[in-house]
Amino acid sequence: MRKIGKFEVTAISLGCMSMSHAYGEPPPAEHSGRVLNEALDLGYTMLDTAALYGFGANETLIGNAIGHRRDEYILASKCSLHGVDGKRELTNNPAKLKQSCEDSLRRLQTDVIDLFYLHRYDKVTPLEDSIGALSDLVHEGKVREIGLSEVSAETLRKAHAIHPIAAVQSEYSLWTREPEIAILHACRELGTAFVAFSPLARGFLTGRLRDVTQFHENDLRRNMPRFYPDNYVQNLELLDELVLLSEKHNCTMGQLALAWLLNAGDHVIPLPGTTNSVHLVENFGATGVELTSQEFKAMGDMINRHTVIGDRYVSTTQAEIDTEQFDQP
Repeated sequence: MRKIGKFEVTAISLGCMSMSHAYGEPPPAEHSGRVLNEALDLGYTMLDTAALYGFGANETLIGNAIGHRRDEYILASKCSLHGVDGKRELTNNPAKLKQSCEDSLRRLQTDVIDLFYLHRYDKVTPLEDSIGALSDLVHEGKVREIGLSEVSAETLRKAHAIHPIAAVQSEYSLWTREPEIAILHACRELGTAFVAFSPLARGFLTGRLRDVTQFHENDLRRNMPRFYPDNYVQNLELLDELVLLSEKHNCTMGQLALAWLLNAGDHVIPLPGTTNSVHLVENFGATGVELTSQEFKAMGDMINRHTVIGDRYVSTTQAEIDTEQFDQP
């Protein structure tokens, strides 16, 4: 178990995005509904969604599939990124954040969201206004804890001074190490949990994703430089030593990658997503993999910003994000 605000959650939590969004055609709602119920049966205690995912469809899925089991899980959702008239919109406008909460509560079929993130800091709206709006929602009993996503340590500290921030969610894995610059330390110092999305590097660290030329036309990885075919072929070579280590531990490569994150700090909560029941069980089992300090270091030396080929995002997407970045070589 790991602490997040006033809650304790299982060290591995479940990201629900892929059930409605991002990686091509999502599975039927009936299938995803079964996976969500299986997750609760296995013991997952925190589920993560957002208004953006499927432009509300993901929250609706959760409400329909497991709304009747609401007391069994900590529910996290996000505002500030929305679908408007079929297009993606980013705004930290306080009135729109509050309206987003009302819409999310309706779709999720609940009267309170346990953890409500500002999905992106728009770098325009004063934090006093946006965090103030989320704080109002806490005082009104519609939200229990506030979180931020993809922010810098400086932004976290400023927001935390306005209202306690229970969690920061950003991408973190062996091949995305920017959180190590400052935000991981700031979270530990402030007692803020760090929730690591894409902990399996969007499939790369499982070792199962070999051919990236067959991605669905709507798969967001098609526009990520690390997944460009020429880059990806080189990145696959980084996995060779991880195969040997996973065999040593009698675990999958995915479990090994999640175990690495669990060793990165007791305030780190990996958030893998899946639509596959077998992978759901596999990911949850990563807590049983014990790494030595030498193995933890060796894995970090194998795969890192110096060995991975390609940027995390294209420049237009990166410009929207508030996180610290490594200096370009």
